[in-house]
Amino acid sequence: MRAVFIDASDMHAAVTDRLRLPTDIDIMVNRNIDITPDEIPAVVGDADIAWIDHTGLPTDIASQCPNLRHVVFMGTGARSYMNPEELAEIGIQVHIIKGYGDTAVAECAFGLMWAAAKDFAYMDRGVRAGGWPRRDGLQLTGKTVGLIGFGGIGAEMARLCLGAGMRVIAWNRSPKNHSGVQFMSLDEVLMGSDVISVHLLLNDETRGLIDRECIQKMRDGVLLINTARGAVVDEPAMIQALVSGKIGHAALDVYTTEPMPAGHPLSQLENVTLSAHSAFRTQEASDNLIEAALAHCRRIVAEG
Repeated sequence: MRAVFIDASDMHAAVTDRLRLPTDIDIMVNRNIDITPDEIPAVVGDADIAWIDHTGLPTDIASQCPNLRHVVFMGTGARSYMNPEELAEIGIQVHIIKGYGDTAVAECAFGLMWAAAKDFAYMDRGVRAGGWPRRDGLQLTGKTVGLIGFGGIGAEMARLCLGAGMRVIAWNRSPKNHSGVQFMSLDEVLMGSDVISVHLLLNDETRGLIDRECIQKMRDGVLLINTARGAVVDEPAMIQALVSGKIGHAALDVYTTEPMPAGHPLSQLENVTLSAHSAFRTQEASDNLIEAALAHCRRIVAEG
C-alpha cells in the first residue's frame, strides 16, 4: 500500500517526516497547498490512500484514481470538500480526524470573543493610521456565553469561559451534561446570551441553522463568534444584522466562501473581526493531526 498527502503545507510536511515510523507504509508528501482538483489524479497516481487537508475532491475526479480506496481528511469538515456518500458508492471510504485541535480552536474562539468585546481590531487599525480611536469595551466577567454545539471544542470553550468568571449555557443536538454548564433549548440559548459562540459540524442538518429567525431571537448587540464553519450561519442575514446593530460585533474565523473574496461585505464593516480560518493552526494541534492520520494508515494496513 501507498499513501499520498496531496496538499501539505511546509509545517505539515515537516511534522509528517518527523513522526512517521520506519515501519509505516510509503507516504509521498506533495508540498503544494494550491493544488487544484484536476491535478489530483496525477498526484495520487496508484496510491491506495490520499490525505487531504483543504482541497476539494469531486467524485468524478476521485474515480480517475484507479487504486484509491481511502481518503483521510485532515479534520472533521470533510463535507465541505467532498461527498462521502458518493465516494462510498465508488468504493472509497472517507476517514475524518476528531479532537486533534479542540484546545487550539477553543483558544481561538476565546481570543476572538475578547477581541470583539474590547474592539481591539478597530482600535488597532485606527492607531496604525495615526488616530486615537478609543472605544468602550464590554466587560465579560459575569456575562453569559451561549455555546451552540457542545463537542470537544465546546467543552474546552466552556472550561475557558468558566475560568474567566462567565456563566455558560449551551444547546446541543443530542443530550449532554457538563459540570458548570446549563443546557437549554436553542431558543433559550439564543435569547439568554450576551455572547454566542458556534461549535457545530457542518452537515445537511446544520447548514444555515443560524438563520434570520434565529438572529432575531438574539439579544440586541450580541457578540457572535464562529470558529466552526461559515455555512452554519446565514451569511447575508448576519451581515444585515451587523449593519442594523442587532449583532453588535461578529468575530469570525470561517466563511461561506474561502478565501474570502476581495471587497466582501464583511471586510467593509467596522464591527467585524476577521481571522483566516487559522483556529486549528498550532504546533500541538499539527502533531496531533499528523499522528492521527498515521494511525488511520496503520489501521487500514492492519485490516488489509
